[in-house]
Amino acid sequence: MTPKQVALVQDSFAKVALTSEAAAVLFYDRLFDIAPQMRAMFPDDMIEQRRKLMVMLAAVVKGLGNLEQVLPAASALAKRHVSYGAKARHYPVVGAALLWTLEKGLGMAGRRKWRMRGAPLMARCPAT
Repeated sequence: MTPKQVALVQDSFAKVALTSEAAAVLFYDRLFDIAPQMRAMFPDDMIEQRRKLMVMLAAVVKGLGNLEQVLPAASALAKRHVSYGAKARHYPVVGAALLWTLEKGLGMAGRRKWRMRGAPLMARCPAT
C-alpha cells in the first residue's frame, strides 16, 4: 500500500473507532445476519469479544505502514482462530461484514469516498 492509501484507511478507521462499541455491535450483527452458522463460534456474552475486535483492528490499522511488524501478530491471530473453528471460507464473509461496518460508520459523504478509494484496497487484503 502507498502512504496515501495507508492514510486513507487509517483516517476512515479513526472515524469509525470514535464509536467503537457501536461499530463492533454493527459488525457482529451483520456477520451473524449474513452467516448465522458462525454465531456458534462466539460466546453468548459478546462484550469482551467486541472489545477484542476493536483493539485488534486498531493495532492492524495503526501498523499498516509497517506490515512486517503487523503480519506476525495477524498470522498468530489467524492460527488461534482455527482452534475456534474458523475456516478459510469464513474470511471473505468476515471481510464483507467489516467493509459493511466501515461504510455504515463513515456516514454518507465518507461512504462515497470509501467506496471509491478504501474498499478496493481492503478487498485486496488477504485477511478479508
